[in-house]
Amino acid sequence: MPENKGRTTRTSAGRGSYAVGDARRRKILDTAVDHFGQWGFHASSLARIANDCGITQGGLLHHFRSKEDLLLSVLAQSEEHDVERLFAREAQSYAAFLEGLVRLVEDNTRRPGIVRMFNVLVGESGNVGHPAHQYFKERYARVLRHTVDLLEAGVRRGELRADIDCLAVGQEQLAVMDGLQVQWALDPASMDMPARVRAFLDRQLRDISTTGEGLPGAG
Repeated sequence: MPENKGRTTRTSAGRGSYAVGDARRRKILDTAVDHFGQWGFHASSLARIANDCGITQGGLLHHFRSKEDLLLSVLAQSEEHDVERLFAREAQSYAAFLEGLVRLVEDNTRRPGIVRMFNVLVGESGNVGHPAHQYFKERYARVLRHTVDLLEAGVRRGELRADIDCLAVGQEQLAVMDGLQVQWALDPASMDMPARVRAFLDRQLRDISTTGEGLPGAG
């Protein structure tokens, strides 16, 4: 019996250490979001991030091999959140997909640090040598391809006009949403970002739908 008790204690201790490690990893990621959003990638320092987490730089490197590894982990975590919010369920119509986009924008207004970081890093990553250059290039290609696929499916179902340029519609949608996000991040009080995005998507849908109808409930 004492032997079993010892095993239980060791197992509990192991689980506790994993929980502490997971919590510390999340703290590092959250702190990195703030730093990358404020100073960008190159001007951010692992030493400062570690200090703000209350650990040593060596402790941080126990979880992330380098600043590049930390950056890509932050971006992957953010994208996982977006995919879960937007793509967990298959949209039954193109209008339903657009409603999901509006909900994602609403969610982003509660994550200003992530939005700031995204804007800063997208701007920086235009340089081919930036560690996130390939990530953002592939991310935009994935998002655009998904949007075009949904537009083409809407055309096949008869929801959308057969003569629309699906690629152009998708590119315009990405450009407007990111542009509004930049303006909001600079001055959140300047606009109701979800309302602006919804109004644009409603106008766009009215222009490309076969019935001329926009989003449900829109004016």
